[in-house]
Amino acid sequence: MFYRRKYYVVNNEFVDIFNRHFIETNLPNQLKNGARLVGRWMVPHSEKTTEIFAIWEYDSIEKYEEIETNIRSDKEHYKKIIEWYELHGGRDHIAKEYIYEVKNEELISTLSDGKGQFRTIL
Repeated sequence: MFYRRKYYVVNNEFVDIFNRHFIETNLPNQLKNGARLVGRWMVPHSEKTTEIFAIWEYDSIEKYEEIETNIRSDKEHYKKIIEWYELHGGRDHIAKEYIYEVKNEELISTLSDGKGQFRTIL
């Protein structure tokens, strides 16, 4: 199995908008393409920000890469993403004002043989 954590630090004013976007746009597309959501959580990060993260499960890193390729090549999904950014002021505006940090990381089990190496995936 391959697990990843997608992590965001979001301005508190944007949390509801961001969560709605996940539920309405990103989650259905991930599931349609074969990703399995373990769960999605949020926790206060600072007085002005919230950490939001999801843990995803895949059969292998190759399967993850295949799913991501399919998602990125889905023109209808891409159009929805662009429209969402435009609705909220554009990609640059959102990155500057609302989403301060994004990480996409492989998770290594502490119960494995210990040979895994931590790495950030793109």
